[in-house]
Amino acid sequence: MGKLVWHEYSRLVSVTASVYAVWASFWAMLYRKFFWDFVEGTVRDPGGIQPSQSAMIFVQIIVRAPVIQILVMVLGFMMIALETPLPILKSMAIYRSLVLRVVLLLFQATLTIMLYQGTNAAIYSLVAAGCYGRAIALGEEMKEAKANRGKGGGA
Repeated sequence: MGKLVWHEYSRLVSVTASVYAVWASFWAMLYRKFFWDFVEGTVRDPGGIQPSQSAMIFVQIIVRAPVIQILVMVLGFMMIALETPLPILKSMAIYRSLVLRVVLLLFQATLTIMLYQGTNAAIYSLVAAGCYGRAIALGEEMKEAKANRGKGGGA
């Protein structure tokens, strides 16, 4: 049996989470509902659950104006571009940084958990961030990082 390469596994989970986040944000623009509206909400006969007054900030940034949906879509596309880069991007330090990926995945999980459609993307993002954390703890390096160490390639 072989040895599991954690950063490769994390990359595949991260691509899945990011594609799911982009897809979820697209549907969240059409069907604007935030996930946590049932907390302290009031059930009305015609209209379903009405969110409480303490959740009005979420109504403003998710339901009335799709701010969170746009941020999730932009962040998802950034993660897809980072995880499946063009060959020229593989020589840049931003591509080799596993810590940056963990931070971006945690932001993605935080934003997608607010959307009703994005809960699975949030779970996958947390799994990918945890696996990248395991790769960092084991001291794994990417193949490209070993190949172009000290070349100073970048923009």
